[in-house]
Amino acid sequence: MKITFLGTGTSQGIPIIGSNHPVCLSNNPKDTRLRVSILITWEDKTYVVDCGPDFRYQILRAKCSKIDGILFTHEHSDHIAGLDDIRPFYFKQGNIPIYAHKRVLKSLHKRFKYIFKTKNKYPGAPTVIENRIKNKPFRLDEFEVMPINGKHGELQVFGFRFNDFAYLTDMKTLKPKEIKKLLGVKVLVVNALRIEAHHSHFNLEEALSFIKTVNPEIAYLTHISHMLGFHADVEKSLPKHVHLAYDGLEILI
Repeated sequence: MKITFLGTGTSQGIPIIGSNHPVCLSNNPKDTRLRVSILITWEDKTYVVDCGPDFRYQILRAKCSKIDGILFTHEHSDHIAGLDDIRPFYFKQGNIPIYAHKRVLKSLHKRFKYIFKTKNKYPGAPTVIENRIKNKPFRLDEFEVMPINGKHGELQVFGFRFNDFAYLTDMKTLKPKEIKKLLGVKVLVVNALRIEAHHSHFNLEEALSFIKTVNPEIAYLTHISHMLGFHADVEKSLPKHVHLAYDGLEILI
């Protein structure tokens, strides 16, 4: 399995438009972060987790020529705004499967009404195959995917475990039974927004504490804001088995 980090930034990305913050002015490409998303590939299968407003560019940059489906963690704009950009895949492949909580599907119906129309549909619009995720395992081809249920402030959000790999973004709180689902995972990706506390995201201290509890072999931090600091500086401060993810990073599991 190969994981490609399409984006590792927070909702505004880095640099933030008009910002003079030193991280936003950095010349280090690892300090430039698009909205958060990953590409997962194994054998001839390709899936995406979340497709935000940078989706088109991310897919072009990754040289991705097909997708077998999209998994959604939740319905915030930085995770769903790029759905219209599946059109080239739809024209080439046909209907594209999507996987989401019923509340997220409802939000997609509202925001992208033209995609979900069944009558007098515009011929240039894509069509999707809806798959409702509940808090129980589901299959993607030969893979069993385990949803990890958590809270993003007061909003329910899903993370996902794919065998030895788990991906959690926009998490703030998880019940013990959900954390238990992660035990034994080899590679864990978790959000770490900034140094200071935040009402709906792990900050760095909380992310490191969570990693210590799950105890993976290696962990990566994502959904990073400019307020976390420079990539190179933060990387030096982390435990040896914890790293900052960056856009374009590829890992093999």
